[in-house]
Amino acid sequence: MSDTVTRLAATQAEIARMTRDFEREPDSVTLIAVSKTMPAEVILPALEAGQRAFGENYVQEAKAKWPGLRERFPDAQVHMIGPLQSNKAREAVELFDAIHSLDRESLAKELAREIARTGRAPTLFVQVNTGDEPQKGGVSPAEIDAFLELCRVRHGLVIDGLMCIPPADQPPSPHFALLAKIAARHGLRGLSMGMSADFEAAIQLGATHVRVGSAIFGARS
Repeated sequence: MSDTVTRLAATQAEIARMTRDFEREPDSVTLIAVSKTMPAEVILPALEAGQRAFGENYVQEAKAKWPGLRERFPDAQVHMIGPLQSNKAREAVELFDAIHSLDRESLAKELAREIARTGRAPTLFVQVNTGDEPQKGGVSPAEIDAFLELCRVRHGLVIDGLMCIPPADQPPSPHFALLAKIAARHGLRGLSMGMSADFEAAIQLGATHVRVGSAIFGARS
């Protein structure tokens, strides 16, 4: 058994334990194995072990890896979890099953155009910059209500949930709680929050998708 498969099994077991501890349904949390920068041969053992949701940060990298992998595993789902340029919206809609980083109107407009053109509608998460960090993407909590209305009413997008990446120098739980509060206010079920170091807190506070990379694939070079 490869190290990747061993770590994947341990992560899956941890998530199963947490859902029991926090009295959640066993299938209420989707594990996204963050495979960015990992070559296809490193991802393959996870696919063979049954993992089906993966996260990528870059359109070009995903285009190079996933068509071949999907020939063997057509039910694999690829999630765009990194910043997405508006001019990559066409490729993103064609390639990804979910986009977690919708955060500005220009991108909403292009995604709506491509969804209408192709008839293919990825699951959409709006990224919220819960810490209002200037160097980080995402919509400010002060502006999220207006942005969600704009996406839904002006551009006709179906928004499935919210995503956040808490500031690295702050406890994550208040940020996860804020994201859950905003989602509840807007009737959104999806909460993409929690990574390798903090997914337990995220699951406790309602995460439906956790994005785990190094705990599965090891440290990136």
